[in-house]
Amino acid sequence: MSQFTGQTRLAYSRTWHAVNLSHDPRPLGRLASAIAIALMGKHKPIYDPSTDCGDYVVALGCHDLKVTGKKLVQKKYYTHTTRPGSLKSMSMERMMAKWGGGEILRRAVRGMLPKNRLRDDRMARLKCFEGQAHPYKENIVKLGGRSSVAQLAEVKAAFAQQSIPAQ
Repeated sequence: MSQFTGQTRLAYSRTWHAVNLSHDPRPLGRLASAIAIALMGKHKPIYDPSTDCGDYVVALGCHDLKVTGKKLVQKKYYTHTTRPGSLKSMSMERMMAKWGGGEILRRAVRGMLPKNRLRDDRMARLKCFEGQAHPYKENIVKLGGRSSVAQLAEVKAAFAQQSIPAQ
């Protein structure tokens, strides 16, 4: 059995994804499931449910969150402190006005992540912003019209030029 691990450190590196909700036509649920897959790392060949190998996701324009049907008025979010009589409910419309679309997106993504001890670490990698401005501009890798395969080859070549010892 070979002990050579190859370029697995490239697969374990965390990349940054930007999702612009202003230009994305997907509704809340489909968007949240795609973000949850990126946070878990299911799109990587090294995915393992017990390891945290996911990426960062920056959600921009959360004030333009799209929902279908009458969810904006009819959907309720509940909180309870376990004390008798402390059940509180809030509609999606009121939550959007009070905390913005980022909180709604966070709750939707949190519900789609596995309920285990990695969930809080994965949620910490989700960055939500109401507008287009954010402090992570230099971290986000842009494709620039090229295919992801061509970009991956360039990243591998740049990674090989650096003299980082294998772990």
